[in-house]
Amino acid sequence: MYRAVTRGIQVTVTPRFVSERSSPSNGYFFWAYTIDIVNHGNDTVQLKTRHWRITDALGRLQEVKGPGVVGEEPTLRPGESFEYTSGVPLPTPSGFMEGTYGMVTMAGDRFDIDIPAFSLDSPGEGRTLN
Repeated sequence: MYRAVTRGIQVTVTPRFVSERSSPSNGYFFWAYTIDIVNHGNDTVQLKTRHWRITDALGRLQEVKGPGVVGEEPTLRPGESFEYTSGVPLPTPSGFMEGTYGMVTMAGDRFDIDIPAFSLDSPGEGRTLN
């Protein structure tokens, strides 16, 4: 589990390798990740945008930007949380992701919160056969 807190908003990420959706012999590795966002602050906020930086084991960077998450732009009052699960494929057996969510308060104050960097590792990564 990976965690970051920005302006009282906590983002927790739990990634897992999905072997049944992966095909290592074809250079296709798939991970699911569950994100839990908890508003520990005093303001009601809405998640408006996402910006991901996804890096594979060869250092190749892919950026993904867009509105909301999983088709939603959730509003979180103080004490409320929002959880979702999404996924990412890579052509290598490991990598990492990090990013930001663009938030806005009900007063119109816009700010970014951090998504913690998290590791994408497939079982067997780094193992050698004797």
